[in-house]
Amino acid sequence: QVTLVESGGDSVQPGGSLRLSCEASGNTYSYTCMAWFRQTPTNEREGVAMIRSSGGGTWYGDPAKGRFTIAQNNAKNTLYLQMNRLKPEDTATYFCAAGRCGDSDLLNSDQYNYWGQGIQVTVSS
Repeated sequence: QVTLVESGGDSVQPGGSLRLSCEASGNTYSYTCMAWFRQTPTNEREGVAMIRSSGGGTWYGDPAKGRFTIAQNNAKNTLYLQMNRLKPEDTATYFCAAGRCGDSDLLNSDQYNYWGQGIQVTVSS
């Protein structure tokens, strides 16, 4: 079993930055990938970014490319999402996820079987 706890959500103005964190505990050897997803106010779920636990390979969803950076500290079992140049459309509940992902479709939520409780990010002036 793996427990994921997100932190760092907040309300910011457009153009601002936030860093989300996700601390994992439990059997952290049971997954090979971690990712961030988000659920918008219209209940659309989007894959934001993922990272392989070994090797650190990353993949980004279109909304995140060029603005967000995913990173991990394996010694601390912590995942991060640095979000820059935030836009109102980034407003969502952000979820941390972990799983044993394959070689393709890396931001398909079906590949992740451990999920955090979610944390709110609001971008508004």
